[in-house]
Amino acid sequence: MTLFVAVPTAWMIAIAGLFGLIIGSFLNVVIHRLPRMMEQAWEQEARAVLDPTLSAPAPAPRFDLWWPGSACPHCARPIRAHENIPLFSYLLLRGRCPGCSQRISWQYPLVELLTAVLFAVCIAHFGVTIGGVAALAFTGVLVAAAGIDARTTLLPDQLTLPLLWLGLAVNSFGVFTDLESAVIGAMAGYLSLWLVYQGFRLLTGKEGMGYGDFKLLAALGAWLGWQALPMILLLASLVGAVVGITLILLRGRDRNVPIPFGPYLAAAGWLALIGGDRLLAVYL
Repeated sequence: MTLFVAVPTAWMIAIAGLFGLIIGSFLNVVIHRLPRMMEQAWEQEARAVLDPTLSAPAPAPRFDLWWPGSACPHCARPIRAHENIPLFSYLLLRGRCPGCSQRISWQYPLVELLTAVLFAVCIAHFGVTIGGVAALAFTGVLVAAAGIDARTTLLPDQLTLPLLWLGLAVNSFGVFTDLESAVIGAMAGYLSLWLVYQGFRLLTGKEGMGYGDFKLLAALGAWLGWQALPMILLLASLVGAVVGITLILLRGRDRNVPIPFGPYLAAAGWLALIGGDRLLAVYL
C-alpha cells in the first residue's frame, strides 16, 4: 500500500537517501556508545553479585545515547552543530578534528554513506509503502548491529531481540512473508546455528560463535521466513570465509583470533530482503 502517492518516486528516493544520512549519524552514536553502556551495566551487576554487603556506589555520570554531547575522542573538544552535519562536515574538515588535528575515524562517514545508499535502495525497490518503511527499520538495525559486532564482537540483545519481534509483528500482516513462515523462520534460524555451535564445541572444545549470532539469524528468519535461511547462511559463510582467508594471507592475522560473523549475516539478510527471489533462483 502506497503511503504518499503525490510525490514523484525519484524525489522520494532522494529524500530517503538524505534521511539515511541523518539516521546513519545517529547509528554511529549507537555503535560507539551502546557497548560502553552495556559494560557499565555489567560492572554494576558484577559488583552487586561479588559483594552484596557493599553500600551502593556513587552513581556514575550520566552516559547514554543522548548525553553527553558528541566530542572528539582525542581532545574532548565538543563537536559544534555545523561540524556535525552528516558526511559533509567530514569532507569540509578534511577528516580531522579542528581542535587537535587528529584524524576522525573513517567509520563515521562510511556508516552515514552506507545507510543513505541502503535507504535509497529500499525505497527504490519497495516504494513508499508499508514494506518500504519496514525495510528502512530493518536496515537501520542491521547497520547498527553489524557495526557493533565488527568493532567489539558483540551482538547486543537490545538490537537483535527487538528486530526479531518487529519482524513477527510486520509479518503478522503478511508484508514480506506469511506469519507461519516467519515463526518457523525465527525458530529454525536460532536452532540451526545453535546446533552448529554445539557440534563444533563437542568436536574441538572451543566456541565457534556467540549466542548473538543465533538471535540475529532468528530475527532474519522472522523477517524473511524459513525459506530464505539456507541462502542467507550460504552467502554469509562464503563471504566470511573469503574475508577471513584474505586477512590471514594479506595481513598475517592470527587464525585463532575470532572474526565476527554478524556483519556477514546482516549483509546476507539485507540482500535477501531486496533480491530474495532472484538470489533464491540462482541458489536453487
